[in-house]
Amino acid sequence: MLNKKITKLLIGTNNKGKLREIRDLLPINIKTYCPKDFKLKSPIENGNTFEENCLIKSKYFSNKTGLICIADDSGLEIDLLDKKPGIHSARWGGKNSDFKKAIKKVYRELKKKDPNWKKKKIRARFVCALSISYLNKKVVISKGKVEGKISSKPKGCNGFGYDPIFILNKRNKTFGEMKPSQKSSLDHRYKAFKKIKKFL
Repeated sequence: MLNKKITKLLIGTNNKGKLREIRDLLPINIKTYCPKDFKLKSPIENGNTFEENCLIKSKYFSNKTGLICIADDSGLEIDLLDKKPGIHSARWGGKNSDFKKAIKKVYRELKKKDPNWKKKKIRARFVCALSISYLNKKVVISKGKVEGKISSKPKGCNGFGYDPIFILNKRNKTFGEMKPSQKSSLDHRYKAFKKIKKFL
């Protein structure tokens, strides 16, 4: 479908953290744009999976701008909470996606399920689905995930979202404690991106 090299690409997110992380993964020769450059708000994400929601975004923003668009949908799944917050990860932070509020909700829900949860290994994973769309057509979609556990308290100021409470398996630091360069070669977004970078 894309028979020539991509030189311009819209990153379909209004989340500053995601925008920075996706931009850092892309080849430097690609000129990138974001929805704010076109005064565009994000579409309603009413899909049932990460894949469906990232496609909603990449198709929407591509249609609105006429540019090829890469979009992500990602979130945290916690086994003790039946894989919640999952696709509703940002919504747990309320109207303004306040992740301090979302993290407090995670801890509140874990305590409801098991008052002694802090003494146990609470399995969790970060999941990311990435899609590239051109106008109304899907070019490619991929998914990446990383397994870990929930920290008993938030640690670190790096990253964004739930990074301060997620400890990657075989590591003793949260994503929030890792340097961005270290996290970007280990996380779910990188794993999803590796599968589609040949299209860029």
